[in-house]
Order: sequence, then structure tokens, then C-alpha cells
Amino acid sequence: MDIASQLQFHPLFATFSPDALAEVVRASTAVTYQPGDVCIRQGEAGEVFGVLISGKLEAARDLGTEQRERLGTIEPGECFGEMSLLTGSPAAAEVVAVTESEAVVFLQEAIGPLIALNRNAVQLLTRLMARRLAGPRPQATSPRPAAVTYSLGASGPMRILSISCRRDDLRYSYFDTTSEQALATGSATGLGGQEAVHTHRGPKGALQERVGPPTHEAALAAALDALTAADGGLLGSAAELSAIGHRVCHGGLGFNGPAVVDEQVLEEIRRLAPLAPMENPYNLLGIEACRKLAPGVAQVAVFDTAFHLRMPAAACRYALPQDLAGEVELRRFGSHGISHEGAARAACAYLGRNFDTLKIISCHLGTGASLTAIDHGRPVDNTMGFTPMEGLVMATRPGDVDPGLLLYLIAQRGIPAEELTRRLYTESGLLGLSGISGDVLTVLGAADEGNPQALLAMQVYCHRARKYLSAYVGLLGGVDGIVFTGGVGQNAPGLRARICQGLEWMGIVLDEGRNRQARPGAGEVAEISQSQSRARVLAVGSSEDHTIAIQAVRAVTQRRVTDVIRHQQKPIPISVSAHHVHLTQEHVEALYGAGRELTWYAELSQPGQFACNEQLSLIGPKGRIDHVRVLGPVRPETQVEISRTEEFKLGIDAPIRMSGDLDGTPGLTLQGPQGQVHLQRGVICAMRHIHMSPADAMEFAVRDRDTVRVRVPGERSLVFGDVAVRVNPDYRLDMHIDTDEANAAELSPGAVGYLDSIQQRASA
Repeated sequence: MDIASQLQFHPLFATFSPDALAEVVRASTAVTYQPGDVCIRQGEAGEVFGVLISGKLEAARDLGTEQRERLGTIEPGECFGEMSLLTGSPAAAEVVAVTESEAVVFLQEAIGPLIALNRNAVQLLTRLMARRLAGPRPQATSPRPAAVTYSLGASGPMRILSISCRRDDLRYSYFDTTSEQALATGSATGLGGQEAVHTHRGPKGALQERVGPPTHEAALAAALDALTAADGGLLGSAAELSAIGHRVCHGGLGFNGPAVVDEQVLEEIRRLAPLAPMENPYNLLGIEACRKLAPGVAQVAVFDTAFHLRMPAAACRYALPQDLAGEVELRRFGSHGISHEGAARAACAYLGRNFDTLKIISCHLGTGASLTAIDHGRPVDNTMGFTPMEGLVMATRPGDVDPGLLLYLIAQRGIPAEELTRRLYTESGLLGLSGISGDVLTVLGAADEGNPQALLAMQVYCHRARKYLSAYVGLLGGVDGIVFTGGVGQNAPGLRARICQGLEWMGIVLDEGRNRQARPGAGEVAEISQSQSRARVLAVGSSEDHTIAIQAVRAVTQRRVTDVIRHQQKPIPISVSAHHVHLTQEHVEALYGAGRELTWYAELSQPGQFACNEQLSLIGPKGRIDHVRVLGPVRPETQVEISRTEEFKLGIDAPIRMSGDLDGTPGLTLQGPQGQVHLQRGVICAMRHIHMSPADAMEFAVRDRDTVRVRVPGERSLVFGDVAVRVNPDYRLDMHIDTDEANAAELSPGAVGYLDSIQQRASA
């Protein structure tokens, strides 16, 4: 099929320039469906968009009682999958081939930004959706058609090199989007010493060679030589790479996601080196070397701290004097975010649950070590702090140390700060405690032989980890899953058992046999808990290289979306959302009297929603808030939205959640004129969000539940991150933030914002 000739006169693409049409063709795939083939399944998560060239398709909806409602046919020239493309919602109907049919099919991630830049195409699809929109939107999911499936979340063919450079070694893995598995891996050890050795494992087997000189740049050159070798190489040249992803330890406050490297990004990594002196400088060496060795290839920095920037203020702030605490970077950042996020997502996939529906504790145990508490996809604490030194005992880092002890060593022992820094990073931890080694397995072996210092070292190591694990169960108010990952976490069953010992009363019960046998490989998941354990305990093979590759793909792909967003420059009105309550009809009657219905007081910014005459009081363990407005219409479940300052007044701790995500939230008492309602759950601090119509979403190239950044101009120009996108045909463009944020930002009535960039895709 000549795709270009088929599309150039199609109404959707008729006004595209030749260059834009060429991009459309490159993003497309020709597919032939046989009679009965399913093109789109009801409930599919909005991944595929197509144009029918020949044949006939039929759209039908499953009514759930072994009955199907036929909605109509799709004839040549018509589109399918446009409703999910515009709204980001699961498909409301199944599309099946009636006859042998040919279609041009696109992944929505690839075609969305191209259509967004053509207003005629956006309007055509919006009108088409308005004609077809009807019926419920089921929530089931199903795979993409095989003809347009790519790995790593990519929307087209890509080749990715994932690199982690450390002080005296580096690791790398090569991926392409035909497989989730690395096609080649390698490492270099002894860098900066007398002799360095490069090991490469590819389709032709293993290769080992000396590296001269023993530098990071020479080792990376050897890696690229192996990948491009005439015999057994996977690339013709380094220029064929789509991106190179680099692990970077510390990204400060500037990076809450992966970043395509430019001079500004390099300078920020360099500036932050004092916060990770044994990591950032070597991460930077890797990036700079690859820029020389693979000029023109996108370099992507993937930050270990980025995942944790969403932690609440209570988890980030140190109790310092105001003149110090006021400096925004003197805070806890957390670390190992790449590992924690990747392992937690792998665990959720194994459990068959969405990442944003569970309470997870991720335990990364390796040369470095940390625990993270994750509540419905949002990290709420990590054991590391301002630097990667706080928290657990590590190979050569001490973890928690009384600051007074360090001040004593400087003042009374006369140890210079520079020497103390070196000793804390390289001579402490397991090495310092045992006097033998920083390697866990070596220290374990010595402890088994009765070495008292090694035995003490392992007792301290496990005591600290168990203390934080049990604390995080309490912090989360219970836990659905506990994940062990990292070189130690996945390979040391004895340590896993020691750390979980005595926590049965918390619902953490290991299966001795499963735990003893579990040593999962990269990306593999093994369950090690007993069937009666309330918390599912899993060992997950470390696959940071895979996560880095996914994030590199994400950064390169989302750069296109960000370009579209910044091209639009469409103002978004900002509304301040004061405390309010959504009630069920049952609770309306319990609070205001039998047969009572909500009465209109004022229109709200969103069509069909209104403020009510009805008000009530919120009563918490500590205090109460009176005259809280009820909003209509009634909802399936009662929900209370308050600000952070009001949490304290009431005496509760409400999580930041999307509207409707109420699992594990606290309750309180509602007091109305005719009675009380005691809620067991339902109180949240609403995540800042933007309402938009499908046409708005299409113009911005975003989808429902994406997370974006919004720039607010003015004397105090600022950027809000973690802004959720909500798309619905009934919505009007409007951004909602709570009163605390509006006051802190000094927003005036009539303030507007502009989409600045995409932070994360909902499906990522």
C-alpha cells in the first residue's frame, strides 16, 4: 500500500504541508484485518487510531449480559479510535472487521502531536467525536494490535543505550523497541586505577578486553566499538542511536522527570555535585564523553531524585532555623528513585493492579540502600535526605548519624571537613562496622564464621532496615505490597528474612521456602510471602537500565508534546477551589431531612456543576470548620476536599489525591441541620488539576490523567508542577488550585496560566 497517496487527499490530512504529511506517513503502519479480527476492543486504553482504506468494520458495544448493541459500520475513508485519541478514555465500543479490510494505523503517542498542530484536523475529529459520542466507558484493558506494538513505551522504532557511570566503574545496556529485554550489556571496572577491564555480552557471546587509558571516556568508546563491530555488532554506527540515557544521582529541585541534556542541564548537574560528590561528577563524565563519541544523538539525564520530588512538605523539611530552612534546597531529596519506581511498577504489574491504586514499600538494598513509602503512585517518604548518606546502613556510607557526633569530630578531634566527607562516603557503613568489607555477602560469610564485628555489622544493618520498614507501614496506614530489590534485596534471602522478622502482627508473613529459593533475574518478580499474609512480599530483579531506557524514550517522545504545548500559548483561567463537600443522596437526606434534594445557589466554572444553598460543618478529632459549602449534583460517594492548613485545624492527615481516589483516606463527621454522618473515609487534599474539553486536549496534544507543568506569568512568575489533566466533553478549560497554594503564589482574581511542558503521560 502506498500510504502517502492514500492519505494526502483524506479530509483529516488534506491541509497538512508536504513535510507534515511526510511525518504522518513515517508514523503510520499498514494493517490488513481478516473477517472477525478485532481492531479496537471495548475498554482498550486509548492507544490506537486508524483510517480505513478498504473493506468494512463494525462498531458494537457489549451490554454485559451476553448481548451486543450494534452501533453502526465504518466505511472506507472513515476513522476509528478517535474518541480515545481525543479524551484519553477507554474505547466505548468494540470495532471488528466484517470483511477483509485494509487500514492505516497509528499509535496515538505518535499521531497526536502531529494532529495537534493542525487546527483543521482537530476540528474535524472533534466534530466526528460529537456525532459518535454515546454510552458508558468501560474500564477493561487489552493489548495493542501486534502490527503497531513497540517496547519501552515507544511510539515507533528507537535504539536506546542506557548508561550508569560511577566513580570507578560503569554499566551499560543496549535496547531497541522490538523487545523489552536488553540485546547487549556490558561493564567496565577499575576506572581511574592502574588497569581497567571492559566486558561486553552480545549476540556473539562475551568479549573481555583491557581499556587504555583506564578512563570513563575510553571505556565508553570501547562499549560503542563493541556495539558497532562488523562481526556481532548491533549498530552500523553510534549515529543510529535514538537516545542515550544516563543515570544521574542528584537533580536538586529542577528536575522532576528525565531531561534532554543541553548546556543548562549540564551546568545544573555540575552545580549539584557537592550534594552527591561521589556520584554526580562521574555521571557528568559519562554524559560529556557520549556527547563527544556520539555527536547529534540525544543525551537524556534520568535523575535518582526526580521520583521523590512529589513527597509532601512534612517529609522534606528539616527542623532548622528559619534563615536556613527558608533556603529551598536545604531539604530532604531522597534517592534511588529510578530503582524504586521501576521495581514498584514491576510489582504492581505482577499483582495485576495499577501503580496508582496501591500502598507499596520499596526496599532498595545494594551498595547504596534506601526505603521508599509509596501511596497510590505518590512517594510520601524516602530514607535518604539532603545527600545520599542519610537513612539505612550502606556498604561504605553510615546512614543516620547524629549531627552532634559529626560536629564533635570536627571541633574536638580536629578532623577537616573534607577528610570527614571522604571517610563518611568511603570508609563507613558495613566496611566501617566490620573492618572487613563493604560487600554484604562477604560480611555475611564472616558473620556465619563467628566474626563478632561482622555479626554486629549485620545486626545493625538489619535493625535499621526493620525499623524503617515498620515505621513506613505505620506511615501508610497499612501496606498492600513490600518490594525487595537491588543486588542485595534480590539475592540475599537471609537478610530479607531478618528484616521482616517479628512483623507478622503487621500482616507481613514470609514463606520460608519461597524466600529461600527466590533470586530473581533482572526484571523478574518472585513472590516470597505466605498466602495468608495481608501484605504481598515480592523480590524484584533490579532493572535500572530498563527503567533508564524507558525514561529516555519518554523524554525524547515528550519533547515533541512540549513543543506543541509551547506553540499554542493558550491562556488557562485559574480558579481557587475553597473547601467543599460532594454528597451522596443518602447523606443529603441524613443531613438535611428525608426527601431533601440539593438546591441551586450559584453556577461553577464547569457546566452542570453548581454551588448549593446547603452548608454543613466538618468535625475532626481536633477541631471543626463551619459553613462549608456543598457542591452539586450528588455523587456515588461522599467526598470532602480541604486544604493543608485545614487538615491541621481538624486534626487529620489527608493525602493528596485525584478526585474520586478515596481508598485509604481518613474520615470525619459531617454535621447538618437535621443530623450527622460519620465518614469512614473520603477526605482528601485535591491534586491541582486542569479541566479541558477533548478539543482543548487535542490542541495541547495531552490526554486525560496526564501530568503537566503550568507557567503563571507576573511579577512573581512561577511554574506549578504535578498538575493533573482531566478531559471530558462536558468540561470547560479551567485550572483549579486550593486556597493555600493561591495565597502562597499571591494570585490575583482573573489570573491565568499557560501550559509549559508535559511532566508524565498517564500511561507511563
